[in-house]
Amino acid sequence: MTTEIYLDANATSPVLPAAILAAQAALQQCFGNPSSSHAAGLRARALLDDARSRARRVLGAASGRLMFTSGATEGIQTAVLSALCAVRARRAAGLPCGDLLLYGATEHKAVPESLAHWNALLGTGLTLQALPVDAQGRHRLDELRTLAPRTAFLCTMAANNETGVVSDLDGIAAVLDDTGSTALWMVDCVQALGKLPLALDRTRIDYAPFSGHKLYAPKGIGMLWVRPDAPYTPLMCGGGQEAGQRSGTENMAGIAALGAVLRALEEGASFRSHAQLAAMRDRLAASLRAAFPGIEFNTPFEHALPTTLNFSVPNRSGKALLDLFDAAGVRVSAGSACSAAQAAPSDVLLAMGLPQERCANAVRMSFGPLADDAFIMEACARIARCGQALLAPPPAACPVTGSGAPAQPQAPVPGLAPCALDAHGLAHFLGAHPDALLIDVREACEHALGTPRLHGRAAYSLPLSRLPEHAAWLCRETRPLVFFCRSGNRSAQAARIAQELGHRAVRHLAGGLALLAP
Repeated sequence: MTTEIYLDANATSPVLPAAILAAQAALQQCFGNPSSSHAAGLRARALLDDARSRARRVLGAASGRLMFTSGATEGIQTAVLSALCAVRARRAAGLPCGDLLLYGATEHKAVPESLAHWNALLGTGLTLQALPVDAQGRHRLDELRTLAPRTAFLCTMAANNETGVVSDLDGIAAVLDDTGSTALWMVDCVQALGKLPLALDRTRIDYAPFSGHKLYAPKGIGMLWVRPDAPYTPLMCGGGQEAGQRSGTENMAGIAALGAVLRALEEGASFRSHAQLAAMRDRLAASLRAAFPGIEFNTPFEHALPTTLNFSVPNRSGKALLDLFDAAGVRVSAGSACSAAQAAPSDVLLAMGLPQERCANAVRMSFGPLADDAFIMEACARIARCGQALLAPPPAACPVTGSGAPAQPQAPVPGLAPCALDAHGLAHFLGAHPDALLIDVREACEHALGTPRLHGRAAYSLPLSRLPEHAAWLCRETRPLVFFCRSGNRSAQAARIAQELGHRAVRHLAGGLALLAP
């Protein structure tokens, strides 16, 4: 595909063009240190103050601390450290304090990992406990009502990154108030920015971390809001920047870029409304139903962000679906990007009580509030092509004229292990070996969605799953072989098989098609 349809915005987002320009201006014209008192420093300070003021207006946070961080993980760490230091001080003073660190069962891993780390490091000796969710992925308020009196620190999220489920924050606050709980409360607001209305001053929330790269800002910039009367302990100490709340010279390019995104949010002309986004999601859902009969959506739409779809297709592995979408130039993910490389069922879906197979094969599609009708129309068209490709017969073009009797593997030739080629090495190798065969070892349905001509040459389709059937041909073939796939993993396996069968001129494309220039 000449262009890609990026549907993995919950993992990260492209950078807003205005944010790129703002970052460049900060690097080129406003590069002063905002702590300096000369004119260059004062210009940087003005940029910093403007971004903070915009953030306060967008978040509905006129009061309290609002500092810029490196991202949500740092914000979570700071909130956890602050809460646990306060708990330790209350215990030392003999004041009543709960014994539980309670976190939602579907939280991002950064939360329970941070709780466990600081609980051990500070020696607070609290018990970590997950707050269950119901079949819709929302926190069990009945369980919270039982546990709230014992809770020292509660951690939930505004919206889930895998499923898009929106938490009932008002319900949680009501339970805390009804039970007289003194628990401090952190809400991970990463997926909420730009998608949910925020008025932090009017909530019971004590800590709210944000991450810029989830909403069109670059990576490495985030924010943390802290309620005025909430305890606070700096994670970063040093030169006293950010009013002593977070030391270290400010990331002015990142802050300028985030400020540009906040400006777009505040002005409201660029970002789609909730109703528009929900209509876009419904169009994507309709195209998925048509392409994959029997599809199961893992989140009820009425309780989810309008920008997130999480689904499973019976009898289709999540890995195969990701490969299929990728072949069509549609970028999606399986669960959280932080754990996508781990072949395990989604902890989030398991906590919702879904069957393990469905959890293991779930796929997430997510888009941002800048999506337009043309983008959604093209996404739907490519989803339809994916459904058609599953029904397409294998391509007729194949170098194999007959598989013959199964061949016995031979010992690998010493010193001739399969060689990996990068893009430059591929061009050189094909130029030196005009008779070399390019072999696409992706599944036939992926090949059917289009295979690029590599340096003007067409490729044959021989899926990795069918390679053993053609062992006899591999033993007989004398021409150089160059295997490739989407990411380089399957082609490396194919090259090893060919080498083990005794072929002496085997190469594979390292990194796969993903690393070739579009």
